[in-house]
Amino acid sequence: MSNPLDLEKKIRKIRDHVNEYPDFPKPGVLFRDVFSVFQNAELVAMLREVLIAFATQIQPPVECVVGIDARGFLLAPFIALELEVPFVPVRKKGKLPGKVALVSYALEYGEANMEIQESSIKEGQRVLIVDDLLATGGSLGAACTLVKKLGGVVEACLVLMELTELKGRLNVPTNVISIIKY
Repeated sequence: MSNPLDLEKKIRKIRDHVNEYPDFPKPGVLFRDVFSVFQNAELVAMLREVLIAFATQIQPPVECVVGIDARGFLLAPFIALELEVPFVPVRKKGKLPGKVALVSYALEYGEANMEIQESSIKEGQRVLIVDDLLATGGSLGAACTLVKKLGGVVEACLVLMELTELKGRLNVPTNVISIIKY
């Protein structure tokens, strides 16, 4: 891992550039938007370095990186490229061609569905699941279920931000690594 002090400075700088939008998407919610970080090339490079620093500490090394629709698609390929392993998308229902495995999970109001292509994970393959945010844990938990359904082994979930007061990690059946905690 990079120098821990240097890494901590980079994490603070990234955190300082995450925009906050009160009352979005509904009253009482403070939305933290990672897209503001992507508007600055220096910050994107720092974000890439930080993600890779955390991912490379996972032992045994992962053999596949799964990104969750949609912001996980921005983060997971950085890691997959560095580790020279496949990137696999988990998408909302109806967005992937071919044979897919499906899982439903609870939302605050209602239900959602996610899919993964059945041929994308191999039996026993060690997998890292990546997303931008851990809130209630519904989507991360669902992604874990999909990977296990295909015979993969979820080594960890890596998120850029965690809303700790929502206790979402209780709904994720594996180790969760969060870089920024709110």
